[in-house]
Amino acid sequence: MILNPLQNDRAAGVLVAMAAGDALGAGYEFGAPLPDGAEVTMKGGGPFGFAPSEWTDDTSMAIPIAQALLESSSAAGSGSPAVLTMIVRAWAAWATDAKDVGAQTSSVIAAARRLASAAGRDKVHAADFTAAAADFHSCTGRSAGNGSLMRTAPLALAYLDRDPASLMAEAAVVSALTHTDPDAQEACGLWCVAIRKAVLTGELDVRAGLPLLPPGRAAVWLKRIERAERSRPRDFEHNGWVVEALQGAWSAIHLAGLSTSGPAHLRASLEEAVRGGRDTDTVAAIAGGLLGAAHGYTAVPFEWRRSLHGWPGLHARDLMTLGMELARGDGRRDHVWPRAAHQDYSMWGRTDVLVKHPHDDGVWLGGVRSLARVAELGIDAVVSLCRLGVEDVPDVPSCDQATFWVVDSAEAGDNGQPGFVLREASAAVELFRSEGKTVLLHCVRAESRTPTVAALYGATVAGIDPLRALEDIRRVLPAAQPNRLFLKLLVKTNAGAPTAATNPT
Repeated sequence: MILNPLQNDRAAGVLVAMAAGDALGAGYEFGAPLPDGAEVTMKGGGPFGFAPSEWTDDTSMAIPIAQALLESSSAAGSGSPAVLTMIVRAWAAWATDAKDVGAQTSSVIAAARRLASAAGRDKVHAADFTAAAADFHSCTGRSAGNGSLMRTAPLALAYLDRDPASLMAEAAVVSALTHTDPDAQEACGLWCVAIRKAVLTGELDVRAGLPLLPPGRAAVWLKRIERAERSRPRDFEHNGWVVEALQGAWSAIHLAGLSTSGPAHLRASLEEAVRGGRDTDTVAAIAGGLLGAAHGYTAVPFEWRRSLHGWPGLHARDLMTLGMELARGDGRRDHVWPRAAHQDYSMWGRTDVLVKHPHDDGVWLGGVRSLARVAELGIDAVVSLCRLGVEDVPDVPSCDQATFWVVDSAEAGDNGQPGFVLREASAAVELFRSEGKTVLLHCVRAESRTPTVAALYGATVAGIDPLRALEDIRRVLPAAQPNRLFLKLLVKTNAGAPTAATNPT
């Protein structure tokens, strides 16, 4: 599917924001609700000992869905036996050494392995999972845990160009691999349809899927949604149940949306979800998928993206790539951005400019070819404002590479959150410098994006007006000419304004 720049940003944000919510909640899992205003950080720990910024089973189970959909024929659909079998085999491999596997999911995986063994097979099939899940429901009378809702977001990205009814049906099929209860299947369908609409339109509408349910069930879910909007996440004490997990996630989104918007809304919602307590990682992961769909990759704070990681050895960029490729619908493409090893800027003219920041000689300002001199100059961290290939900065650890999506355009439809992103980039430079690192700040030719961020940073460290800082920068970068949108941002920003790290609005 061909997406416009804002839809592309939103598609890229789904899995990244989901994983960010997951990692944010990991250290608070099974804890009591937190006081209003309590700080929430990616501290790690929790009952399963996750590392700081490490996602949990929520994202780990979503990734095989995304990868299977991406690697399969788009015509096959997520409900094909081959695709479903790819998914469940990845789950079975993950569960072998996973730190945390939900009780119901663990029981189904174990039963599916027994069914495969009894049939003389070394590997499980999707049919083993659906049979095991159905048997679990039959024996217990209940299988409406939140374990299928937490992983459902990738489906929405794969069905952007198909009708919502087919997405609702496929969500039920994938849920039933482990969770056959109607509540679980319907919750997955409703959330997927909401994510799909958010990616396409930027709107947050959890009611979008209600007309696709039988009238009686739609009425039940409408009451549940309305209760969520009258409540707070902490009011849902049984959020291990899929219904209360959805209500807790939507409650956080709705409540935060009454006083915030854009990136601030994404952050406030996920923090509110975690403060709700109990199954914090799952509720925040569920909320994150929808928030990323509405606000985009560019709305996820760098401090959350910086070290985000988890099974199977992936990072934020990998999730961004999966989201974009799923939404595009033409499979994995190793030769193009964002998966390509290198980004070709050979036709862009002079890209080898490299000078020191006039207000801080620990910061270099340059074009994209300056990346070749990182090791030579002892540069420890890179802040990139243009597209790069995965191997374009080989000498700097990924956690010291800050990448930001910002198009050098004054058109409103080309950048999702331009002011936020540029301030975040400035704050990233400030953060790396506070850690004693030498920083390269660059775009392609250091003519518009780089001088804008350099002026924001210079205003902060020199205590001067950003336009004055820009004039100083032009003395070392004579070609510096921020576009009119970026200049407007500099005019609005004064030297005493908080950085994006402390003021995400």
